[in-house]
Amino acid sequence: MEPRSQPSLALSKSSKLSPQLLGFLDQNFTTHRDLFLKAPQLSYSLTKQCSELEGHLRDLQSSLTKCTVSWITRSFSAKLALEKLNHELQNLSLRTSRHGIGSREFRRMLREELPYLAKEVKRIESIRSYVETAVQLEALVGDLEDSALFVLACHGGNMFSVKFSSSSISMDAARKQQKLLQAIKAMNDIEEVLITILKSHPQWHCLLRSVDNRVDKILAALRPQVFADHRALLVSLGWPPKLLSSKTDSEQTGGLPNPLVLMQEDKRRSYSQSFIALCALQHLQTRRETRREERQLNFPKQKKCNIQLWAIDELVSPIASRMEYHFTKWTEQPEYMFALVYKVTRGFIEGVDDVLQPLIDKARLISCSAKEAWVSAMVQMLSGFLSKRVFVLLAERYKVKHMKPDVISLWLHLIDLIVAFDKQMLSLVNLDTCFFLTESERFEGLSRGISVLTIFCDRLDWLKIWAKIEFKNAWKKLKTELKEEKAWVIDKKYKSEFDIDSKYDHDLLFTIEDHKAPPVAEFSLKIAWEMIERCQTMPSILSRAQFVRSTAGRFLWYFFKIMLLRFKTSELRPDNFDDDALVRVCGLINAAKYIEDKLQEWSDNVEFLEMKIAENDSSEPKEDNRMEDRSFYGEEIRSLSEMETNWLMEIIAVVLRQFEMLSWDYVQNKEHFEQYQDITNLVGVTETIDLAVSVDFIEALDALKSQLHVARINLNTKDFLDLWRSIAEGLDHYISRSFVTRENRFSDSDMGIHQFEADMQALLFIFKPFCARPEAFFPCIKDILKLIKLKKEEVKLLRVLLANGENGRKGLHDYGISRLSVSQVVQVLRNRKFAN
Repeated sequence: MEPRSQPSLALSKSSKLSPQLLGFLDQNFTTHRDLFLKAPQLSYSLTKQCSELEGHLRDLQSSLTKCTVSWITRSFSAKLALEKLNHELQNLSLRTSRHGIGSREFRRMLREELPYLAKEVKRIESIRSYVETAVQLEALVGDLEDSALFVLACHGGNMFSVKFSSSSISMDAARKQQKLLQAIKAMNDIEEVLITILKSHPQWHCLLRSVDNRVDKILAALRPQVFADHRALLVSLGWPPKLLSSKTDSEQTGGLPNPLVLMQEDKRRSYSQSFIALCALQHLQTRRETRREERQLNFPKQKKCNIQLWAIDELVSPIASRMEYHFTKWTEQPEYMFALVYKVTRGFIEGVDDVLQPLIDKARLISCSAKEAWVSAMVQMLSGFLSKRVFVLLAERYKVKHMKPDVISLWLHLIDLIVAFDKQMLSLVNLDTCFFLTESERFEGLSRGISVLTIFCDRLDWLKIWAKIEFKNAWKKLKTELKEEKAWVIDKKYKSEFDIDSKYDHDLLFTIEDHKAPPVAEFSLKIAWEMIERCQTMPSILSRAQFVRSTAGRFLWYFFKIMLLRFKTSELRPDNFDDDALVRVCGLINAAKYIEDKLQEWSDNVEFLEMKIAENDSSEPKEDNRMEDRSFYGEEIRSLSEMETNWLMEIIAVVLRQFEMLSWDYVQNKEHFEQYQDITNLVGVTETIDLAVSVDFIEALDALKSQLHVARINLNTKDFLDLWRSIAEGLDHYISRSFVTRENRFSDSDMGIHQFEADMQALLFIFKPFCARPEAFFPCIKDILKLIKLKKEEVKLLRVLLANGENGRKGLHDYGISRLSVSQVVQVLRNRKFAN
């Protein structure tokens, strides 16, 4: 082996060479033989580089000459314009002194010449500003090109290779890193100037385009080398680490070894500089993209937090290539994929946070978290593999009829794993605060992007397949539940009594016990909510809304159809009233009310408000802007409210119709009320006489009491309150109209008056458990009782008042008659008889 020569030592004694040149000679000529082997090739390479640099220098000189000539030309024009302006101003002063300020010549000059002079001054100022900005940008771009050329020229080999000496590597790397930071600073300075131009002088688009093109060319050449150097540095650090450690290693180290934590001081310094440079380059790229988007949209774009960092992606990329080897063997056992990714992510997250977060803060990247970027990159890596190698095959096999059952099972199993995995990964990000947050709060904000469900945002065909599978699975569960009739039976513990003392709380229904809803209502909402929860981590709000509409929304509409079909089979008829049919309808009303209140509660949630806004933004504007349309479940709530109202009105109509049928003989029997009996000689006559209820009225009252009792036990308090009040109103109208139109005559000596009063008291007694003063809900009957109990003189006086038109209405108020019309009062008074 030939002895090493020392050319640099000999040269250093005979000539004055710089340390950089001596280091360059040491690197290329290590032996005497290298002088003959490498000298021609090195000479050719140096000559080529010199010629390229000379050509670039000539281009710069030519460009500078052109700019100088342009500037001189424009400066001559500006000088001439200023001399002309000075001459005009001198003439202005002479004309003013000669002709006086009010002369015609002066006024013409003010009207014609001064606006022209002002326009010229503004044009000159604009030219001056343009030239100064162009010269400033030319200087900045020149500095950028010098720094970038140095960085690119240093890429003669891998500077982290073991062939180079540590001193030369350190020196070259430091100088190269310094030039790289200078280039990035120059690009940031250029960006500041371009942003100012975009705001103040948007008409200078040619200058903007020219500078952007030159910077883009430099970035296109500079960025790949920066990434290459960073990857070479990672390789020198021993990255990527082992993914699966042996039992011996795990027992000794207690986990996976992290090269980022085990770095030596010189390596740590080099990695820190490279990491910061990469972050700075990404920040610059983001600024340029934002400025271009704002220029196209003509308004400032809302800033969004970005958890993706290039430097973190470079850490994950080599890990992904190693993981794919294992993933390809686990396509039929995806739980192993999720377990491996979670293990690696969790194993290195502390080191990533401790080492990289201070570097991110030093790079002044606001709202960037090393922990979130690390977790997000690992999730995206797994999402990419599942999208390319798993879901593609499942989607194709789903289209084959005989393979559908197996695909559905695998698909649901995979989604279960994804949902559990997303929660695990989010817990890593919120490790310090997750114990103080609710389950829904953990999915808010920045962490929404950390989800494998991202793969469905760009593939709507896969989203539709997933929604169909989820809907069919939910429908299968519901059909199994509906096979049991007890699903519709209200639990006895729900049947609380109606308490008139809690009348102010009747509108407050909180739980399923308060609503007295059947178990199937709670079960259906539980299934719908499970489908909604499965897509909560999906980043796209619009995709989430589409999934919820296709699963939970569609499922609820199908359940509503089942409720309608059950109502049609209830056979609630007035001629054959069945308590079981009434109980079934009450259960349906309770279920509708409970689901309606729950959907309203869901719609008030921020997530559903966001989804509704996203739907409105993506759809065409509608002319009908009702309040319900602002709710995510507005259509469902409106449909439930209509069903609840219709079914309640059906019960009311059946009860009133049956009461009318059973009381028909009672109402039609005029002789019953006109039967004369002299009560003046009865011993112990008082104002009220206790009489038994009319025989032909008892059946109607008994049926009414029974129906209200059943409804009271089985119907929720809110709807029962509306039910009995509506029934009371209908009965009041029916009885009062019947007794007014049937011309039943009452005499002051008849028992009919007292019998009618006793019958009405029995009717009011049925409603006594529901309110303290039931007579307030029978105003027409109350008015009739007042009228038929008037004395002869009072009736004559009231008839006189009624004959006077408006004064008659006022007279009715004096007697406490408020609900009967004047014609109805006249009819009742006409049927009133008095003994002579």
